[in-house]
Amino acid sequence: MAAMARPRGARTRAEAIVALLKTMYPDATCALNHTNAYELLAATILSAQSTDERVNMVTPAVFAKYPTPRDLAHADPGELETLVQSTGFFRSKAKNLIGMAQAVDERFGGMIPVELEDLVTLPGVGRKTGNVVRSVWFNEPGLPVDTHVTRLSRRLGLTNENDPVKIEFELNDVVAPQERGDFSLRLIQHGRLVCDARKPRCDECQLAEICPSAFKVGPWVKPAKKAAAKKAAPKKPKRQPI
Repeated sequence: MAAMARPRGARTRAEAIVALLKTMYPDATCALNHTNAYELLAATILSAQSTDERVNMVTPAVFAKYPTPRDLAHADPGELETLVQSTGFFRSKAKNLIGMAQAVDERFGGMIPVELEDLVTLPGVGRKTGNVVRSVWFNEPGLPVDTHVTRLSRRLGLTNENDPVKIEFELNDVVAPQERGDFSLRLIQHGRLVCDARKPRCDECQLAEICPSAFKVGPWVKPAKKAAAKKAAPKKPKRQPI
């Protein structure tokens, strides 16, 4: 198979990455278990500084006790804190969950809003969480930027930013609206399976040919520097016979 030409600009590279990720992860889905927008929103709030696996262990009991936003709006803070304690920052999360539910019940008639401008007015909901709900449940344009998306978008040369909001805006400039949600999910899956934070498996990565950071991060740095130094080192003159 012939090597793929390396795209030069971020837009061209993004198009190539979107196409490749589609073939690599055609069935990428949100890892948080949910059956409606309310459950997805609550689960995403709980996922901050936690793992999807841990959240999925906690939410069945939460949703059994508080099946609707109105139920959660009237939750006893102490009881809710006990249920979500293992996800970390449980007092803050319980407060945000109750506040979110109260706002949904009072301002949106118990229905989770669709527009990002409305979602981010809810306690505990930022652009990432709002974009998760928009893209996963409502199938609306939204590009959630988590730690995986931040790391991979920088490594892939799609942004130089560190701020998630700035990264979202830059990615929105190069990724089509209808592709944004799935693009985020696929980047997350690729980050978990291949492009690890500390030990990226560049030798297994199907994006390596178009990735500016391939073999230049993690465990590949020292061998690459060693090879470059060896190549740049002046050759020792051959010893002349006496």
